[in-house]
Amino acid sequence: MDILYLLIPLSSVLVLCILAVFAWALNSGQFDDVEQHGEQILDAAQEPLDLSQGDQASFIQQSPLSKKAEAIDG
Repeated sequence: MDILYLLIPLSSVLVLCILAVFAWALNSGQFDDVEQHGEQILDAAQEPLDLSQGDQASFIQQSPLSKKAEAIDG
């Protein structure tokens, strides 16, 4: 029963700390626009991840290794 004298104040302090962190998050704008990042992911999916994915020949022509090979051959 004596442990309650320790657990009740500790749990109260913990609750106050959690509320303080939540209030800080609200005031700093953490929850302002939660849907924006989800929409950015959907919009980014329409663009290719790498411009060279579609045409491998253009990738070989633009790669730094092929430029070095041309310099050696040339």
